[in-house]
Amino acid sequence: MVLQITPSERALLESLAKGAALADIAHRLGTNEHQIDVSLQALFARLGVKTRAEAVASALRRGLFAV
Repeated sequence: MVLQITPSERALLESLAKGAALADIAHRLGTNEHQIDVSLQALFARLGVKTRAEAVASALRRGLFAV
């Protein structure tokens, strides 16, 4: 089964891959840090990971975005 992600999830993963801080990501995506954290936790669950680094690595392996 291929995992589908939304454009905002893709932007979130790309920002994480570039080492952006949550505050910077929230500002760029027009939301707040709490919402970014909630989105990250949901994405972690879907990817089956526990950390930001694992999420980026998993997404790259799955071809969900490219750096």
